[in-house]
Amino acid sequence: MLQSIRDRSRSWGAKIIIGAIVVTMALFGVESLVGLLGSDGDEIASVNGESITRQQLELEVQRAIRSGQVPPERERELRAQMLDALITDRLLTQYAEQGGLYLSEAQLDRLIVTLPEFQNAQGRFDRELFRNRLASAGYTPLSFREQLRLDMKRQQLQQGLAASEFSLDDEQARLASLQRQTRTFRYHVLEPADLAEAPEVSDAELRDYYQAHQQAYQRPEQVRLAYVVLDRQRMAEQVEISEAELRDAWQADAAQADRRVSHIMVTFGDERSREEAVARLEAVKSRLAEGEAFADLAAEFSDDGATRDTGGDLGVISRGFFGEAFDEAAFALSEGQVSDIVETDNGLHLIKVTEIERPPFEAVRDRLVRELAHEQVSDAFNDRVQQLIDESFAAEDLASVADSLDLELERSDWVSRESAEGVLAEPGVMRQAFSEEVLEEGFNSEVIELDEDRRLVLRVTDHRQATTLPLETVREQVAAAVREQKVQETLREQAAEMVQRLRGGEPMDLIWQQAEAVRRQAGSEVPQPVVETAFRLPHPDEGSTVYGHAEDRQRVYLIALERVESGEVDAQVEGFVARMVEQLRAQGTIQGLLEHLREQAEIRR
Repeated sequence: MLQSIRDRSRSWGAKIIIGAIVVTMALFGVESLVGLLGSDGDEIASVNGESITRQQLELEVQRAIRSGQVPPERERELRAQMLDALITDRLLTQYAEQGGLYLSEAQLDRLIVTLPEFQNAQGRFDRELFRNRLASAGYTPLSFREQLRLDMKRQQLQQGLAASEFSLDDEQARLASLQRQTRTFRYHVLEPADLAEAPEVSDAELRDYYQAHQQAYQRPEQVRLAYVVLDRQRMAEQVEISEAELRDAWQADAAQADRRVSHIMVTFGDERSREEAVARLEAVKSRLAEGEAFADLAAEFSDDGATRDTGGDLGVISRGFFGEAFDEAAFALSEGQVSDIVETDNGLHLIKVTEIERPPFEAVRDRLVRELAHEQVSDAFNDRVQQLIDESFAAEDLASVADSLDLELERSDWVSRESAEGVLAEPGVMRQAFSEEVLEEGFNSEVIELDEDRRLVLRVTDHRQATTLPLETVREQVAAAVREQKVQETLREQAAEMVQRLRGGEPMDLIWQQAEAVRRQAGSEVPQPVVETAFRLPHPDEGSTVYGHAEDRQRVYLIALERVESGEVDAQVEGFVARMVEQLRAQGTIQGLLEHLREQAEIRR
C-alpha cells in the first residue's frame, strides 16, 4: 500500500507543487470505499470463514494499475495474482491477531505523521498533502488507516520471525569461502542418440508402471459448458465517434490537466486592510493591461517571498492542492490568461497560467475514442445487463438468451475446476459451474460479474465424474513414460560404468568440453546439473582428476574435476553473502509459516 503511494509521490518529485488527484468515488462509487472495510459484496473467496469480496479484489487491481506497477492491458491476468495476495494477507493477519499483535490509535497517529510521503518541504506533516495522495491511490483517510493497521500487524509478525533467525560468524565465514571458490573441470554429454538401440517396452512393464503411477492418469470431474459474455468494450467498439466529438473531449480535458501557474499574492491584516490589498492588485491589473510583464510585477508587488524572485512561479499544480477558490480560478484559465482577484486563506491573488501539461491531440486520440465510446454505451450496457439477469433466470436454456441479446453462444470442451482457461478461469466462474443449482439442478448460473465491463452466464451441457483412465486409453502416454525412464536408466548405468573405467586409468575417446574457473553461481553456459555436481565432488589431489556424473531429463554428463581454487577475498561480496544468508533464513521461516497456514486453513475460492 505505502509503496503504491511512494511510487506516485516520486513521480511528482520534480514538481514544486505536488498532487494528482484521482477521485475514487468517480471510479468505484461509494460502495467500493465501504467494501474495503468489509461490505457484503459478491464473495469470490473465503479464508477461515472470512470473506474476500469482488469489490476488494477490483480495488487492489485498480490500485496496482494506477500505481504504474502493471499496464492496463494486463488487468485481467492480474486478478488471479491479486486474489492469491489477498488470501496470503488474510492468513497473516489472522495469525497476527490470534497472537495478540496490536497497534493503538496513538501508534497509528505517530506513524502517519512521520511518513515522508505526507510531509511538506519543511519536513512537517501536511494534512492537505495527506488527503491528496490518499485520493490518488484510491484511499479515504479511514480506509487508509485501517489498511495501515493491518499492514503493520503483518510487518510486525514478519519482522519478529526474521529477527529470530541468525547465523554464527564461522558459518558466515565458511559460506563466504565456499561462495568465492572456483572449480575447473571437463564434461562429456551422453544423450539418447548415443545408445546403440532404443530400449524395448514390454506389456508387463507397461502394466507395472501404470499400476504404480495411476494417480498420473486420473481424470478429474469435468463439465462441458455453454456460456455467453456481455462485454461493454465490445459494444463500444461498434460505436463511431466523430472528429468533432473527439476535439471537444480533448478541449474538455484541458480543464482538468495539470498546469504551470504563477501568482502575485497580496496579504492583508496587520500591515494593510483588505480594501488596500484589493486596490494594490487593481493597480497591478491596470499595469498588466498596459503591457507590463507579469513576472516584473510579481517581483515588485507580491508578498510571497518564496516565488517573488522567480516571477511568481508556483510550478506545476494539480487540482486539490491549493483549495477550491484557487482551483476554480486556475483551472478555468487558458494558457497565458490572468485571473481576476482570488481570495484564499493566505491572501488575495492574481493567477496566471503559463503552461498546460496537455499531450497533443494525436497522442491521446485513441484513448479519447475508447472513453467516449465507453461512455456512450454505458446506459445500453446497463440495460442489457438487467435483461441478461431477467432472461437467464427464467430461461430453460441459454441459446434463447443468446439470441434475445444478440450474443454469441460459446461452448467449451471438457474442463475441470483446475484446468479452466481464458474467461472460464476468472474468479468465481468454475465455482458457479460446479454449484448445486447449475451442475445438479440444471439451471443457468447467476450473472457473474467478471469486472466492471463484463458479465457472464453459463450452463452445464455435459458432466462426467472423476475416474482413473483405463490403460488402453492412455497406453501411448504410459509407453512414452516407460521408454523415457528406461532410456535414462540405461544412460545412467552407462555413465556409471564409464566413470569406473576412467577412475581405473583406462583411456577413452570422448569429446570433452572444458570449463575454466567456474564459480558456484556465475551464470555460466555450463548446464546447472553439471555445475552443482562439480561442486559436490571431493577436491582432487595435485595432478590427479576426480570423476563423477550428473543428469537431467534425457541427458547424463560425465564430469572430470581437475582443480579447486580458493578465489580472491572480496569484502563487499562477502558482506553481501552474509546479508543474503540472513535474508534467506528469514524468507525460509516466513515461507514455512505461510505453507503451514495454508495447509491448516479452510480456503474456498
